[in-house]
Amino acid sequence: MFYSFKGFIPVVHPTAFVHPQAAVTGNVIIGKDVYIGPGAALRGDWGGIVIEDGCNVQESCTIHMFPGVTVLLKEGAHIGHGAIIHGGIIGRNVLIGMNSVIMDNTEIGDESIIGAMTFIKEDTKIPARSMVVGNPAKIIKEVSDEMIAWKTKGTKLYQSLPADCHSSLIQCQPLFEMPEYRPAQDTLFENWNKIKNS
Repeated sequence: MFYSFKGFIPVVHPTAFVHPQAAVTGNVIIGKDVYIGPGAALRGDWGGIVIEDGCNVQESCTIHMFPGVTVLLKEGAHIGHGAIIHGGIIGRNVLIGMNSVIMDNTEIGDESIIGAMTFIKEDTKIPARSMVVGNPAKIIKEVSDEMIAWKTKGTKLYQSLPADCHSSLIQCQPLFEMPEYRPAQDTLFENWNKIKNS
């Protein structure tokens, strides 16, 4: 669902996929190969939201801000299920874990990994390649090459998802029983452990 607000109409690159059950309002710019999941709320009413190429904002995420602020997700940022980004800048190739909360005027350095359910208070600056967990958030170590390679492979799956959704996601009615020839899902997608360990 797209909504204009005070003359601002969202801008979405044609290769991006925004689920019909997401709500995108006002001054929002979405780049190439971006995936926005169902239940996500991107409110560019009081300020702007810029989502650069190859990012994903998964199911039930919220992105908002105080008046006059622009939220920026840099290229390849990966926002896990249920996370809240309120007025922050998320660096290139960052992973924000599920149900994390990133508060106002926060900057997350490139290639950092924020663990699930982490709370990052306002005005926090996280250096690049930081592994951050907890409530309140604490840097526990530097992100290794191996960790960022694993994260990047996971994000690439999401970067291919918009094209898959454009070509094969179809609203339908559920079946009442299993069909005789239901496809086996493991023949459609590679096993994740095989992907991340390759």
